[in-house]
Amino acid sequence: MPHEVDQSFLALPLRALADAALARARALGAAHADFRFERVRSATWRLRDARPAGGSDTTDLGYAVRVVHGGAWGFASGVDLTMDAAARVASQAVAMAKLSAKVIAAAGSDERVELADEPVHGERTWVSAYEVDPFDVPAEEKAGLLAEWSARLLAAEGVAHVDASLMTVHENKFYADTAGTVTTQQRVRLHPQFSAVAVDAATGEFDSMRTIAPPVGRGWEYLTGTGWDWNAELERIPGLLAEKMRAPSVEAGTYDLVVDPSNLWLTIHESIGHATELDRALGYEAAYAGTSFATFDQLGKLAYGSPVMNVTGDRTAEHGLATIGYDDEGVEAQSWDLVKDGTLVGYQLDRRIAKLTGLGRSNGCAYADSPGHVPVQRMANVSLQPDPGGLSTEDLIGGVERGIYVVGDRSWSIDMQRYNFQFTGQRFFRIENGRLAGQLRDVAYQATTTDFWGSMEKVGGPQTYVLGGAFNCGKAQPGQTAAVSHGCPSALFRGVNILNTTQEAGR
Repeated sequence: MPHEVDQSFLALPLRALADAALARARALGAAHADFRFERVRSATWRLRDARPAGGSDTTDLGYAVRVVHGGAWGFASGVDLTMDAAARVASQAVAMAKLSAKVIAAAGSDERVELADEPVHGERTWVSAYEVDPFDVPAEEKAGLLAEWSARLLAAEGVAHVDASLMTVHENKFYADTAGTVTTQQRVRLHPQFSAVAVDAATGEFDSMRTIAPPVGRGWEYLTGTGWDWNAELERIPGLLAEKMRAPSVEAGTYDLVVDPSNLWLTIHESIGHATELDRALGYEAAYAGTSFATFDQLGKLAYGSPVMNVTGDRTAEHGLATIGYDDEGVEAQSWDLVKDGTLVGYQLDRRIAKLTGLGRSNGCAYADSPGHVPVQRMANVSLQPDPGGLSTEDLIGGVERGIYVVGDRSWSIDMQRYNFQFTGQRFFRIENGRLAGQLRDVAYQATTTDFWGSMEKVGGPQTYVLGGAFNCGKAQPGQTAAVSHGCPSALFRGVNILNTTQEAGR
């Protein structure tokens, strides 16, 4: 049964505060104003060798007013839940816009903030897809399950240490603007993770193996049987870790790769997700988050990858970490093409960038991570689409004579234009004559974005598709974090450069 928005959130004076703030903004001449009230509860549990090693449980509550006045942005936030305070915050936002307009004019710029049109949605409510709110589960039960599974790993031969963590978030958001859109939303997400460490007592050499279960927009049911086979994964880790400890170091060179979704999602995030944020491509994030090689003049022209490459931006994917009903500008969630048949055909937009570039309606990518932060353009669920009749992972491997199968994410490096990169992983398997032939160590794959995606010969079928992701995508000044998912199938890449990380570190 779908959940309803928490009554404790609805009991707050949401509409009254919004009415007071928006009325003041109108009276002061704002061309646009929006009000956003948020309550975000975040909790973490950390265990080391099945014993508590720290945790937190915090709630961020407050509201913000954003305005367009005199062609400039203004923003202010507050925590005092009175109508007079909300009106004062609106006045502060207008005052900030007036000051910004003066600074812009003094700099000799004639750029004005204008927003793309968005239909008025009236009053809408949206709740993410989950069964059991993790905050309804006693803390002792959550910690107990982490301890039980940690102890199971510790009991396995060769496992010296186990780290476990669980991050959970319950987010409520109320939005209203001067056009008449009013939305109330509730999202739940969580990220469980276990890492086993092996140590060779004779040599002092050590290595680790982490679960590849992704963070999800689900509830506690994710750990109790829905969406992931935890028993099977925990059972496999000790044996995989022992094999990894014995594995030979890779010989650097050129290999064909079959990349599992548990690794490929991160390459998508770094080389496609960030590169197709249009504010970056236009240079608005150059001082901090960087720019993009996928510049605006290449829309409809850039050969991003091979013809089998089809990538969507999506704010509607079930259980996606960036899935919403409406963004922080009142834009309804959508799905759209970013790369079609290997060609760049779209970007991620908010209302200002959509208007500025003449691209029409925003596709709903404005988001703020707290009531004290201004909404900025943030990433949707950016996903590589499977081939409807595509092969299994095993069949993709079967088409490789000499290659490597890559599983799980680990470290990465990419330049500020999202073009030159290298990625490592949790485990790498040598492929010989279409079969897996044991693990390798010290592997990293290196390429430019267009060379890598251009080398993609095949994508797997829907049966290989997994929605990966992360809680901690960073952007903006002051810094903000956002959770985002990236779905993909397994995929086959030909002739990719492989580095030996030990040799590279010694140079």
